Amino acid sequence: MKYYYDLHLHSCLSPCGDDDMTPYNLVNMARLLGLDVIALTDHNSSMNCEAAIAVGKEIGLLVIPGMELTTSEDIHAVCLFPTLEKALAWNEYIDSHRIKIRNRPEIYGRQVIMDSLDGEVGEIEHLLLPATEIGISGVYKKVKEFGGICYPAHIDRDSLSILSVLGEIDESCGFKTAELADISRLEELTKLHPILSSMHIISCSDAHYLENMRDAENFLELESLTAENVLAALD
Repeated sequence: MKYYYDLHLHSCLSPCGDDDMTPYNLVNMARLLGLDVIALTDHNSSMNCEAAIAVGKEIGLLVIPGMELTTSEDIHAVCLFPTLEKALAWNEYIDSHRIKIRNRPEIYGRQVIMDSLDGEVGEIEHLLLPATEIGISGVYKKVKEFGGICYPAHIDRDSLSILSVLGEIDESCGFKTAELADISRLEELTKLHPILSSMHIISCSDAHYLENMRDAENFLELESLTAENVLAALD
């Protein structure tokens, strides 16, 4: 069966995420857009995944817990996990392997942790945007140790992508999937980077605002819709 996805979304926990991008709002917007499964992938944190998963269960939409990791090279990589427990274990690991700079909300925005009813339950003190200590060459293997999968984000963008920083996707990194912001560029990029022809290719919104979330257009074909099946299809 076809299941429509967006596996790269930010909540108000991301400092560049809009205040209206609460777990409740973004999950319900995903349902209105016709999506079947989404992933919450805030910058270097998974602390709003619990709330988003709870909202998803209420309305019948699968929410996969994740994170958009910033590697030591300033490359963005999407990390997805089959369970909240595994995502939070990864979150704890990353929290001890990232640069701690006090956030300035007046410049970067607040970093709010919320419950499923849009109640504020906390705020992360240190800025989530800076690079972590995890290098791109080892991130796939490290995420696998925590039971998840990992792939380079928005490889077609001019900044914060593996192609813009390194100029290539080295086979030794182990990635099985690559994400494009604009799927129409796939043919062009495959000519330049033949490794893409042997990878799973997905396209997601990377939405930081509700109005940037996409209608249901990209899908995975799965026997049944579970987090485990989604991850298996990408790995």
